[in-house]
Amino acid sequence: MSHVPAATRALRLLRFLAARPGPMSASAIASGMGLPRSSVYQLLEAMAEEGFVTHLPEERRWGLGVAAFEIGSAYLRHDGIERLARPLLHQLTETTGATAHLGVLHGSDTLYLLKEQPPHAPTLITGVGVRLPAHLTASGRAMLARLPRAQVRALYPGADAFTDRTGKGPRTPGELRSILADEGRQGWSMEDGQVTDGYLSVAAAASDHNGTPVAAISLTVPSARPVTPGALAARVRDAAGELTRRMSGRVSP
Repeated sequence: MSHVPAATRALRLLRFLAARPGPMSASAIASGMGLPRSSVYQLLEAMAEEGFVTHLPEERRWGLGVAAFEIGSAYLRHDGIERLARPLLHQLTETTGATAHLGVLHGSDTLYLLKEQPPHAPTLITGVGVRLPAHLTASGRAMLARLPRAQVRALYPGADAFTDRTGKGPRTPGELRSILADEGRQGWSMEDGQVTDGYLSVAAAASDHNGTPVAAISLTVPSARPVTPGALAARVRDAAGELTRRMSGRVSP
């Protein structure tokens, strides 16, 4: 149990509001958090003075304040997720001899933030700052498989939303749904030759405190290399689980 209950409640309240789609009434916050209304009002007033929440008098609701935005922006400036993931990728590369990546979703693309590769490894297209169609990459599909179906449908409404690089990969929303369902059940994703002929990748997603996939860790090796994809997948799942833990996240069902 915390020795600073007021601080713990204030942080819980911030997370509670951050997980909601919009401002809420104090009574709804109290009910959702299981706290007395009087305690919630005191917390809200104190947090409003510091700018972490703001009161909308016309709506009689409370929302996140600019100070909460500043904290989030500072986290991004400090390269938070990259700092947390970099040693995990380095360890993966050392233990497997594969090229490791950290990717995030950027619309319907995978954006690569980090890359660790072993000495003398061939140059891959998946460099830092490169964006590739998410439905073709193992990293992208690992995250797509954990998103609500409606969100995936919005990203891929029809066949014209699909591109290919090597003639392989899903071409319709139905094909993508089937692949995501299978990969979601197994807990990791794989692509073989869909990004670059002769290379396969496996990936697993890391989640935030809401269980939302925010990044994916992947390993890439030549397709001809005598290695079992499942063995590599076990490594990336462990690494993604550790990244989730470091971000104080949770794994959604």
